[in-house]
Order: sequence, then structure tokens, then C-alpha cells
Amino acid sequence: MTSDSLSSSDLTDSTKPTAAGGAEAGTGGGTGAEVSNFQVDLRGLVDLLSHHLYSSPRVYVRELLQNAVDAITARHAHEPGARVRIRLSASAGRVTIEDSGIGLTAAEAHSLLATIGRSSKRGGNGTDPDIRGLETTRQEFLGQFGIGLLACFVVARRIRVVTRSARDPLAAPVEWLATDDGSYTVRELPHEARPEPGTTVHLEARPGAEEWTERARVERLARDYGSLLPYEITFDDGLGGDPRPVTDRPAVWDRAFPTPAARRVALAGHCAALFGFTPLDSIDLDLPVAGIRGVAYVLPEPTSPAHRAGHRVHLKGMLLTDRADNLLPDWAFFVRVVLDTDTLRPTASRENLYDDETLAAVREALGARVRTWLAELAASEPDRLAAFLSVHHLGVKSLARHDAELLALMLPWLPFETSDGSMSLEEFAAAHTDIHFTRTVEEFRQIAPIAAAHGLGVINAGYTYDADLLALLPSVRPDLKVTELDAGAVTERLDPVATEVELALAAFLATARTRLEPQSCDVVLRAFQPVAVPALYLDDRQARQERDRTAALDNADSLWSGILGSLRGSGPRARLVLNHNNPLIRRIAGLPDPTLTGTAVESLYGQALLMSQRPLRPADSTLLNRAFLGLLEWATHSTAAQEDGK
Repeated sequence: MTSDSLSSSDLTDSTKPTAAGGAEAGTGGGTGAEVSNFQVDLRGLVDLLSHHLYSSPRVYVRELLQNAVDAITARHAHEPGARVRIRLSASAGRVTIEDSGIGLTAAEAHSLLATIGRSSKRGGNGTDPDIRGLETTRQEFLGQFGIGLLACFVVARRIRVVTRSARDPLAAPVEWLATDDGSYTVRELPHEARPEPGTTVHLEARPGAEEWTERARVERLARDYGSLLPYEITFDDGLGGDPRPVTDRPAVWDRAFPTPAARRVALAGHCAALFGFTPLDSIDLDLPVAGIRGVAYVLPEPTSPAHRAGHRVHLKGMLLTDRADNLLPDWAFFVRVVLDTDTLRPTASRENLYDDETLAAVREALGARVRTWLAELAASEPDRLAAFLSVHHLGVKSLARHDAELLALMLPWLPFETSDGSMSLEEFAAAHTDIHFTRTVEEFRQIAPIAAAHGLGVINAGYTYDADLLALLPSVRPDLKVTELDAGAVTERLDPVATEVELALAAFLATARTRLEPQSCDVVLRAFQPVAVPALYLDDRQARQERDRTAALDNADSLWSGILGSLRGSGPRARLVLNHNNPLIRRIAGLPDPTLTGTAVESLYGQALLMSQRPLRPADSTLLNRAFLGLLEWATHSTAAQEDGK
């Protein structure tokens, strides 16, 4: 077994118990200076690993499998025709793994098992021809960091390794026995102790860690980590039954199926077993240049763009992580990925991907594959695309913001809320070359019925990404004019009343304008549909900015009051549009009492403001209270007068 190392000392005594991290002293270069090795406290290092490097003690199973697979890889390089196997077993606080890999000699056990950071995969110091030969196949190895069996001390109090080298047929089997106090022994065994080359590792659980060596848990972890490993791995529960397979190759996305439908069914079952949901669709991820094969499963329900999904990444068949959140572009939040790679770099804990230039290129390539899938659906399978967009249009909109070509492709499919109903931009543009949009959902819902009745094309851009897409729309459709809706544009579309009618109501309009002047709101009279709407509150960005400036001015000290006062704008103000078609408006306009008229106008203003669902300023709340109490007082006085008249 090509095993990573355990401690910092490079020791040669084959029988004496040795403290891990022992120092060597001497003189060097004739200077008289004493040279010493670093001291390493194994228990302290294990505590550091378990609390800061590894997310869970579960990784010890991965390290056992990794060392066994690397040993077999080395055996294949040395002896291509050798029969290889890995068997894992667990029972009563003990875990055993046996492989028919390359094995170790006594000298290699000292050098490789007892030196932190040294690994047979690195070719040692370059002087051992056998170890140096392993470097030729290093790209096939899983281990990279020279920690190896050290991770097993996270759950073990003692590790016993029995190994026999395939490179030296005459060498005796070797026992390497280490404990968590940092000491180990190495001794040769009789040949019959291990007749064939390979390695067996026995772990004895430390107190408090027995749960991690339970049969069911060990088997589950072995399947989780090792299902795609390239060699046959079995698990023996020690209860007398046949060993059960751990590996399940080839991966489901690489298997042959009689029909595409059968393949989709198999992938759906794989997704349900792996991620717990039945996918809406699946996307093959095949990047031979990057050594990547896998599949992306489309989530069947909407998810937040802010949600960073955990993707499942295998490195040379070994599960690296099931929480990779940097594998895909942020916009591809609607898929969960499982893949195998042999090029991406792991972090030191081997529990995530190292974010480097290679990963950035892979991320871009995987994003391009998802984009190509969308284009293929749009071109040949509109029903499947429609089903996808009904759930995940937000993700496609996010992507289209930065991709004019994709936006043009998706125009017939992306749904928008418009004054003509829910439809695609292409459908809406067929009816309106002048497109207006609102920046808030509330503003749209107030204006949509009136805009539809008067032929004004308005799109609700209050949802995520919609305003960005509308800003990009003229670049793909130069014939369209897209502008933000303002109060003037709406007012111009509403029917004016006859001149003589407006002159007859001049006194009423003057009273209304006077009452709403403190609210920075103009009053206009129009005739519009639907008749049931008595008044419409309209403003635009400039009007909102002016209101915000006024609110800040009211709460500012003398210094800021002067500054904000000098910024007073002369742009359009908010408008209260009174509907002359509405009978209530005509009755209010005919009231003989100017005070009652003013109270009624304030009530109309408050009702229109509430309908627009805009936040109320303190001055607006005061006006609403005043108008409500005024109408109550008028109603009670009117009733009392009628009773007195009787």
C-alpha cells in the first residue's frame, strides 16, 4: 500500500518503540551550529486536523480507501497483469481494510508511514528507484498532501498495518503498529503472516468514537466515498453473508441504455436517490479537455437566486465533496451537479475544490454547456423549454442580462407581466412599439387596468432582473422604444374633459390644488376607464426624488436644511388624476361647502395613495387621519341637523 506519513521523524530502528517527532541533532558545514528537526505533537496535530481541517471524522474512511486505491494503482504500474481487490470490514469498534496493492518494505514503512508530508506518490527524495518510479504514474493517484493514515487517528487509538512489498518478492512481511500517543514500532513477520503482496490496515476505535466504526455507518460511508472508484471494492459486515459491492461502475451517465427515454428514467432515479428529488430534466456535462464527465439535474421547483446549491464532485472516482458551491456560475442556481474529474485541484482537507484558474475555466465551460442546452431546447423542443421556463424563468433571465444573443433567443419564451396580461416580450412587442415599464410591482398594479383600457403598453419591471432585460431589449430589437413610465405619459393618454366642463369646475379644482399643495401634488381632471376608479395617483422618478428631498429637509438640522433647500427641483410633481366619468367625483365637484370639498379631496388623495401601495410619509398619515375624522364629523353633524329638523 502506498501510504502517506504519520509523524515527523525519519527513523531507522526496526524494533524500538519510537516517539513521533523525535529530534536529531548534529553539526553541519563546520560552523558548529546544532541542527535539529521540528518537534511534532501527534495528539495536538490530530486535534488540529479534527477541529480545523476536516469537517467530520467521517473522512477517515476516505483516507483508507484512498490509500488502498493508490496502492493498487502503483501495483498496476509495476505489474500490469496483477489481480487486484479491496475489501473493507467493520465489527465491534474495529475497522479493517485489505488490498492487493504494491505494499511496503520495512525501510519504506519507516520512511513513509512515520514522516508527515512525505508520500510514496512524491517519489521520496529522488534517490530510491522504486519510489522514484511511482512518480511516472502520479497523475493516477488520489493522495496529494502527505497526510494519509494520520487522519485515521481522528477515530482510532491504535493503527496496525501488515504489509508485504510487491517490488521485493524476497522481503518479509512487515508490521507497523502506531498509537495515538505518537509512538510506533516496526517489525518483520514470518512469510506465512502475509503470503501475497498487499496491505491490511486494522483500526481500533478510541473511546467516544465507536459510533464511527459501526458496520452500517462504515458501509454507508464507503459507498458514499467510493461508489465510482475504478477498482472492485467489497464490504464484509462479519455476520456470515457474502461481501457486498461498494463500487457501482460505470457511472449512470456513462452507461448504455436501449432508448433515450430509458436513460432519462435511469438518470431521474439516480437523482432521486442522490439528491432527494425527481429532476425536471437532465443536462449531460462532458468536457474531455478538462477530464470531466457528469450530469446536471434541473430542480423541479423554483429556488432563490441567492441560494448556493451544493454540487457533488468526485476526484478520480473518489467523492471529494457534496457541497461544492463554486463549480457553476451564480446564474445556474436551478441545477444540481454530480461529476467526476481528474484535473481539478482539491483543497488541503480534500473536502472542496481549490478556486484557481483551472476551476474558473471549468466553471465557464460548464455554464456554456447549460446555455447550449437551453438553446437546443428553444430550437427543437419548445414544450420541454416551456415546462422548464414555467419553473425557472428567473435563472434564464439572470443569464440573459449578460448575453444579448441568449436574450434574443429567449424573447418568444420568457414570461413578463404586462398590461395586456402575462406574455413574452416578443408577443408584447408585436402589439406595442413604444414600451413603458414601472420599477415597482405596486405602481404597475395600480396603472395596469387603466393603461390596458387606453392602449398604453406597460410592463411590470418590479421583479428581479426584468428592468435589466428591458434596458437591454433595444440592443436586440432596435425598432422598439423602451422608457420608464412617467406621470405625464399616462396623463396624456387619458381623455381630456370638454373645455366648458373644466371651466365650470374651476373653483373645485382650485380648492383641490390648494388642499394638496402641502403634499407636493398637482390635481388634474380627466375622463378614463374603468369608471369605478375615482382617482389615480401618479408620479415618476423625479417626483419621488423631490418627495425624498422634502422628507429629508423636514428632519434635517439647520446646516443640512440649507443645503437640501438649495437642491429644490423644478421637475414634475406627483399628480392626482380625478376621473370625471366617476359619479362620486361629479358629486364632490358639486358640493357647495369648500371645507367639505377640501376634506373629500384629501380623502380621495389618501385612497389613491393607499391603492398605489407606496410607503406613507408622516405628512400623508396626518392628512389621512385628518380627512377621516373630518368626514366622520361632517356625517355626525349632518345626522344631528336632520334629527333637529324633525
